[in-house]
Amino acid sequence: MKFVANVGDATETVDITGDNGSYRVVVGDRVWQVDARRIGETTFSLVIDGASHLVDVAREGSARVVHLHGLSFVVDVEEEVRHRLRGGAAGTGARGTIRAPMPGRITHVAVKPGDAVQPGDALLVIEAMKMENEFKAGAAGTVREVRVEAGQPVNAGDVLVVID
Repeated sequence: MKFVANVGDATETVDITGDNGSYRVVVGDRVWQVDARRIGETTFSLVIDGASHLVDVAREGSARVVHLHGLSFVVDVEEEVRHRLRGGAAGTGARGTIRAPMPGRITHVAVKPGDAVQPGDALLVIEAMKMENEFKAGAAGTVREVRVEAGQPVNAGDVLVVID
């Protein structure tokens, strides 16, 4: 499963595969083999590439505070698909061709060809996985094409809007 993790000003895509406490974790070009076991309410024992670590993870709103070796890190994690759907990744709100990140249904279109958009302006809403997610402009531009309408089903990769 892929996630997007924010730690301070850094954003990384994290790909985790495996189960039953044994995982392969990929962050960028780094790969780790991780064995994880819960040993307390918020405490985990991790063996990462053969080295043992105790980690405490506490909730702080939607983020997690990770305590490791006397250091604390605030980590905000969400599923990659959810991140893309809410406009957090390239291709879902910047200038250019905006594509559907996954199958869904268009519930609202807020722009038409010729409209000028500013960063944060609503473009459309897509329902996917029983959640409605608003796509917003990530940069200023002019809407050149709108290829969808409310009620229309879309597949992953379908072109939704083109912004110049």
